[in-house]
Amino acid sequence: MHAETLMTATTPALTDFEALSFDCYGTLIDWETGLLAALEPLLARAAARPPTDDVLEAYGAAEFEAEQAYPGDPYPRILSRVWQALASEWEVADDAEERERFARSVGEWPAFPDTVEALKRLKARYNLVILSNVDRASFARTNHRLEADFDRIITAQDVGSYKPDPRNFEALVAAVESMGIPRGKLLHVAQSLFHDHVPAQAIGLKTAWIDRRAGMAGGGATRQPEAQVRPDFIFPTLGALADAGCTV
Repeated sequence: MHAETLMTATTPALTDFEALSFDCYGTLIDWETGLLAALEPLLARAAARPPTDDVLEAYGAAEFEAEQAYPGDPYPRILSRVWQALASEWEVADDAEERERFARSVGEWPAFPDTVEALKRLKARYNLVILSNVDRASFARTNHRLEADFDRIITAQDVGSYKPDPRNFEALVAAVESMGIPRGKLLHVAQSLFHDHVPAQAIGLKTAWIDRRAGMAGGGATRQPEAQVRPDFIFPTLGALADAGCTV
């Protein structure tokens, strides 16, 4: 993993930003815990149950392949394709009812313990924006867990593509600029180096890495970036970012 804190004379202080945009799943929502729970019916029927790290890696590969091949599909359809791919890989017979429950499971995935309080603190100082790789209906179910009043919500369904497609980040910048905030005053906050930091930095955005997998091997359900990426800020949790970004 190519990541290190990059602090230069041109790096603003956190308090200089006016808006924070967030990846949701993996950053605000503990999607790996949610995914593993939702995949359990499939895993329970596997003749040889794969290790957890292998499950997450297989999920990440299947999800990326489905999103690249079917960028216009709503996220539940992507999850349905992922289920079918994993069932084939693990030699488990497909069960349509189980597959449908998995495809609709997004709203059941839990928030990280620090998320709700951190968002409340950040909302008092910054405009908050969501840039998520799901559909509007799935995010609406998740938003009840976040208890946050976001100023803008941008989903893959709105854009017609999935991150790391640059179109998603162009849509983010356009939305923030429509609020009267220049891109230089926007900080993108995310866990995934691959889906978020590489494409965000490619269009000139500053980024903050919430390293939710610190101390864990591999990338879990998130692909590893092929390009070198150096986030401008690194925090272990969203709460730590709020501690740093909400100082007077």
